[in-house]
Amino acid sequence: MIGIGGIFLRARNPARLAAWYRAHLGIPMNDRGTVTFHWEETATRDNPGTTTLALFAQDTDYFGEPGQRAMLNLRVDDLAALLDRLRAHGVEVLEQTEDSEYGRFGWCVDPEGNRVELWEPARGM
Repeated sequence: MIGIGGIFLRARNPARLAAWYRAHLGIPMNDRGTVTFHWEETATRDNPGTTTLALFAQDTDYFGEPGQRAMLNLRVDDLAALLDRLRAHGVEVLEQTEDSEYGRFGWCVDPEGNRVELWEPARGM
């Protein structure tokens, strides 16, 4: 294995959800709901870029609703500004944020009820 090839979500309306991710999180998804990120284009020595695969217990509440089987974790460069912008656009933003050795974390919820984790990495991550 050499890395994670993708993250896949079920969507009731893929085109509408792709438009939401484009408009509110800046993810350049096409109308079919796909985008490919190329780390070599954005990685630097101080910010090498990483992708993590992590398993959680079946009864975790970290993802939000019990039926949510996956959660996106999106790297952001200014968490506070993004959360403010999302709130201004009427996006559901969870009040809790978390600071850790890995960086700062916040969460929002997409129109289909999926909790999305927003991560401002600590320097060097």
